[in-house]
Amino acid sequence: MTDTSGETSAAIDIALGFVIPERHARGRIVRVGPALDAILGAHGYPPAIERVLAEAVVLAGLFGATLKDAAGQLTLQAQTEGGVIDLLVADYKGGVVRGYVRYDAERLAEMPVAPSLFALFGKGYLAITFDQAVTGERYQGIVPLEGASLAAAAESYFAQSEQIPSLVRIAVEDRGAAGHIAGGILIQHLPEGEEGRERLHTRLDHPEWEHVAALGQTVAPAELTDETLALDRLVWRLFNEEDEVRTLGTTPLAKGCRCNPDHIQSVIARFPPEERGEMADEAGLIHVDCEFCARRFSIRADDLERVDAR
Repeated sequence: MTDTSGETSAAIDIALGFVIPERHARGRIVRVGPALDAILGAHGYPPAIERVLAEAVVLAGLFGATLKDAAGQLTLQAQTEGGVIDLLVADYKGGVVRGYVRYDAERLAEMPVAPSLFALFGKGYLAITFDQAVTGERYQGIVPLEGASLAAAAESYFAQSEQIPSLVRIAVEDRGAAGHIAGGILIQHLPEGEEGRERLHTRLDHPEWEHVAALGQTVAPAELTDETLALDRLVWRLFNEEDEVRTLGTTPLAKGCRCNPDHIQSVIARFPPEERGEMADEAGLIHVDCEFCARRFSIRADDLERVDAR
């Protein structure tokens, strides 16, 4: 294998891209630790909810890192019917990831320690939305939440919505007082030459993809969560027999939220004064909760009225 990157990638809170030119394949690897703990620590979720949100954050990092538009946003949303989880949201923008889960705590307490995906979500769907900031274009794909994990649902998304053969693997490790660490890999087979050729999945056979997928499937969960193993070294382990593998630029990942008092005040100010009056409590405060960061913002209705008077 020839590594053309010329650098060694960091081992945690980062995304790394790579391509295998002769196999017409591309991939992304993500590993998160402190960034993930910052997201989970804001909510105090039980272990089963922490795990599924960790998987969603990894998926958001994997998908978001494929955006060519640096200002673009990737949003992953799972909604359900009859499941313990009512709503799960994770998103990515410019290397910043965040997420939250809305769930029924009483129903969850009645379930096994490690409930299945169906037990958590019931009949649901996974929606993945790509927003391109430069062009203003938005693309959304929706697939049923089926399979044993969110990784399986993501593979279905690419097969059905994108029509690109893909392999997705995710691992999550809860280290108790040492925190959480999660990692994932996304490998995809692209149409030859990318333009002017049929999609590979429509052909009767594509041995190149079968070869890459077989190698990708050998990745162990412990490799994805081992922060002592640099991501480019992991790529080498998987594909060292290939003639050329190009590792691409890395993207640092961090937990963040785009809510702040000024932004929230500007949003509330768009409502007519009479509606703002209905929002306010007896003390004249309008309370806005951000589910992503679990913070409450309180805005004085009088302050907004003074802004209106200017």
